[in-house]
Amino acid sequence: MKDTIVQQCLDILKRDDVKNEIKVVLRPLTEFILLQMNPYIYITVVLVFFIFLMILAILIILILLLRNKELLTKLM
Repeated sequence: MKDTIVQQCLDILKRDDVKNEIKVVLRPLTEFILLQMNPYIYITVVLVFFIFLMILAILIILILLLRNKELLTKLM
């Protein structure tokens, strides 16, 4: 009995008209969530970009320091 009810529900959910109705009903909710999260998404992308630039700058400074260290050891 229990399996048949679950199977019937799954069969109903597989139909295209039911899928479309669910999409139509949930579309306003998803749009609202995306509108509310939009500034946070932009802030996150900007922060990730700045972190990438900072790591790149640190690597460049490290390479320059290592090159200068080799030059200093050759002079002494």
